[in-house]
Amino acid sequence: MKVLIDTNVLLDVLCGREPHLAASSKVWKLCEVGKIGGVISALSVPNIVYIMRKELDAEKVKEILEKLSLIFGIADLKADDLKRAALLPLGDFEDALQSICAKRIKANYIVTRNIKDFNGSPVPAIKPEELLERL
Repeated sequence: MKVLIDTNVLLDVLCGREPHLAASSKVWKLCEVGKIGGVISALSVPNIVYIMRKELDAEKVKEILEKLSLIFGIADLKADDLKRAALLPLGDFEDALQSICAKRIKANYIVTRNIKDFNGSPVPAIKPEELLERL
């Protein structure tokens, strides 16, 4: 099974966000040990750095990027993704980009806490807890 991990699930673990930390950490662990194929969009990386910028120095950014690339595949963004995302009936362009990326890499699911943001996505969105139940 291949899943695209949304930025909010990544930040749950990186920032220790409760009450979401436990389920998101389990998803990370499953990706780390190869039980599921976890992929993140290249879009998630600058978003994470932007959100955590007050707490990060250059060395910490490097550590996070290395950790992410060891655990998850990183799907690049292509020019065609931008065009396709603009055509999706999603309210947020970043979510549309995540959705198009998930479709291109043939992900089974987008793992996110914001399922409603992906209504109209060609790839179904599920919460981390739901993914854990399906395994």
